Amino acid sequence: MSKTALIVGTGSGISAALARALAADGYRVALAARNVNKLAPLAGEIGALTIAADATKLDSVVSLFTEVDRQLGRLDVALYNASYRVRGPFLDLVPQEVARSMDVSAFGAFLVAQEAARRMVEQGGGAILFTGASASVKGYAQSAPFAMGKFALRGMAQSLARELGPKGIHVVHFVIDGGVRSPERGRVEGAGDASDSLLDPAAIAETYMAVLKQHRSAWSLEVEVRPWVERF
Repeated sequence: MSKTALIVGTGSGISAALARALAADGYRVALAARNVNKLAPLAGEIGALTIAADATKLDSVVSLFTEVDRQLGRLDVALYNASYRVRGPFLDLVPQEVARSMDVSAFGAFLVAQEAARRMVEQGGGAILFTGASASVKGYAQSAPFAMGKFALRGMAQSLARELGPKGIHVVHFVIDGGVRSPERGRVEGAGDASDSLLDPAAIAETYMAVLKQHRSAWSLEVEVRPWVERF
């Protein structure tokens, strides 16, 4: 029986690369986003299921997992990849936008992780993955809301790993420490070879897949990835 995976907050970067890697490894994949029309090419490419969902709304998340249950059955892997970034001087930040950033980056992750954990505890195993960022470990100027959300996400992942690990559930937080390559993002000035001055989504996906294959006697709780030119 093939394994199954759900990716929440699917876009064209890390999550799409992981979806391809999972499918290549024999997983049946479900892709969730608020706008699933944008996922049609990827879904067609790998034969994935697409489900519209708003990760910040409890009813929507419950409906998402109910649909995954119906169409895929057992859930082996759940990735929360959604985030919402608000930039600007602290005194100019709009409270509603800050709340939205916290909702998407952290509260949505809680809702998705809770539904995934309900199923994985019952079945005695699974993996819950969270995509973090440089802001998970260091707050940058004029980026307080993003740091708030990503710090909260990291803290939750640490707590869940300690609570759910003994129940057979592998919880991992990934710190993506650097810019991720995309068609819109080219070479970083002065950063060296354009081929690897930005993180390659496919290379990031390889790291996610390697972690999924770890033996339970040597599980990782957190993994950092960064380009070789990144300044610490």
